[in-house]
Amino acid sequence: MPAAHRTIVVMRHAKAEQVGDTDQQRALAACGHDDAAAAGAWLAARDVRPDVALVSAATRTQQTWAALATGASWDLEPSLDEGLYAAGPDTVLDLLRALPDSASSVVVVGHNPTMAYVATTLDDGDGDPTAATELAAGFPTCSLAVFSYTGPWSDLDLGSARLDAFHVARG
Repeated sequence: MPAAHRTIVVMRHAKAEQVGDTDQQRALAACGHDDAAAAGAWLAARDVRPDVALVSAATRTQQTWAALATGASWDLEPSLDEGLYAAGPDTVLDLLRALPDSASSVVVVGHNPTMAYVATTLDDGDGDPTAATELAAGFPTCSLAVFSYTGPWSDLDLGSARLDAFHVARG
């Protein structure tokens, strides 16, 4: 039986307002909504259709997901995770490793520095060189790193996915 081909999208939330009642309650800025919708359109043009969305429960990440899904014309309820707000890279990898075998594509929406670290360390170095150069230059708000991975989710590890594309959405 051939190994399953999987797609992983690692995304940092779109631009948020500078203040909120708490950091977790900071909302997206107007341009953040536009940027996230543009990111969704970009992913849809690449034929990315997630089976699973892992989204931090913070307001700005939930709003990023909503605009992203609208821009891509996806009708998928996200799995909101309180732990993704302050998660380290190991937690994100554990969430990915726990995905059901039936899932072939996932979008993870979270916060920096974790999302940048996960994106950088998933890369096996054999992917698109332009995308790798852009990723190495930084992971600003509304960044997306798209990876291919072949194998069971439970075996996902550092350096085990190929970076296919990197994009910073600006609406």
